[in-house]
Amino acid sequence: MDSQTHQNPPLPTSQTPPEPTTRQPMSGFSATVVGKLKNNLIFRSKWAELNGAMGDLGTYIPIVLALTLAKDLNLGTTLIFTGFYNIVTGAIYGVPMPVQPMKSIAAVAISNPDFGIPEVMAAGILTAAILFLLGVTGLMQLVYKFIPLSVVRGIQLAQGLSFAMTAVKYMRNVQDFSKSKSIGQRHWLGLDGLVLALICAIFIIIVNGAGDDEIVRESDLGDQERSGKRRKLRKIVASLPSAFIIFLLGVVLAIIRGPEVVNGLKFGPSSIEIVKMSKHAWKDGFIKGTIPQLPLSILNSVIAVCKLSSDLFPGRDFSATSVSVTVGVMNLVGCWFGAMPCCHGVGGLAGQYKFGGRSGGCVALLGAAKLGLGLVLGSSLVKFIFGTGIEPVSCRGVGGSLLFAGVELAMCSRDMGSKEESFVMLLCTAVSLVGSSAGLGFLCGMAAHYLLGLRKLGQNA
Repeated sequence: MDSQTHQNPPLPTSQTPPEPTTRQPMSGFSATVVGKLKNNLIFRSKWAELNGAMGDLGTYIPIVLALTLAKDLNLGTTLIFTGFYNIVTGAIYGVPMPVQPMKSIAAVAISNPDFGIPEVMAAGILTAAILFLLGVTGLMQLVYKFIPLSVVRGIQLAQGLSFAMTAVKYMRNVQDFSKSKSIGQRHWLGLDGLVLALICAIFIIIVNGAGDDEIVRESDLGDQERSGKRRKLRKIVASLPSAFIIFLLGVVLAIIRGPEVVNGLKFGPSSIEIVKMSKHAWKDGFIKGTIPQLPLSILNSVIAVCKLSSDLFPGRDFSATSVSVTVGVMNLVGCWFGAMPCCHGVGGLAGQYKFGGRSGGCVALLGAAKLGLGLVLGSSLVKFIFGTGIEPVSCRGVGGSLLFAGVELAMCSRDMGSKEESFVMLLCTAVSLVGSSAGLGFLCGMAAHYLLGLRKLGQNA
């Protein structure tokens, strides 16, 4: 009896190895991560998320098209990588976090004939490396806490007004995207005329309103409307994917203008090759591309994005560290293969929110579309777009969405609580717009903020 009772206790302990207890936390952790990623991709409203996915195209299409036409950017490779970026960032952040071109690098490439694809990619890699280092060392979060709200609002207001003015230019004038300039005024009538552009803008205003949270308010319509028919009508109108409808309209009209170019489409992805960069390309890329791009990326792609995401999605604040690191990782991978340098643009976030994007599924849907186009059609897509003429798409799909995205972003700056804050914000905005430099506007705004602070200290002394 003693031996049996003495032998029985060790058996359970010896048959209960430590592996399950060590594996359980790991499996629980992985299950939690997978569950969170899936939850981040769930649509809040199917039509609204589809519509929101179109809100980022106002800045994406013109710049990608311009680089493709002017510098022979590999469109297929860019679509594949940026599509993958969209899916990953949507799953990580759970909000419509945009993937936009690095605008300063693109502007230098389009305007400078000696700044080719190797220089573009070198500039993107070097910018990404600096952002990555600022993120992993925690310095970016320090910068985020250091910059006052009034300066951030000034940058947002300048970017929003810049987008809106660019959109009006797209709608009023015919664009040569290969040279990034206007080549004449549009006619009032026709498939790409001003009348049709105005009708599309009116349609967006009727459906989307002034940018209030119409999706959330759908459940409250019963208390606001007396008639059941009016209630149903408002629900139908509010649920229309306006940006998506207008973009499809532009594509259809483009095909009508030149149906023969459909025959130029070729199935299959573009060949992906590593870009060879000489020492001269690295040097020029850093001096002409990275230096002017870096302030814009820090301010507009990290600082302003973090602030706007906390404004639009309370409780879902993202650290400047994580946003800086994701921008760095994207370009440290894709630029080696010729994918356009990308970042998280605050204008894209405002645009996608404006048109109904509320979850990571919004940008993941856009990413899946880009990925599919890149894999199925590759770079032959640019012949289709350029051959039919991008004008119907730019006039309504691009111009209209960019206009309202810019207005939505600019409206975020209406929360200044004092005259001093408004002064700093407007000074920062004015310098940024006139000098076309967010970095110069930032320096002036910071100087004004601290000079006003010193003046207050002098008065209180």
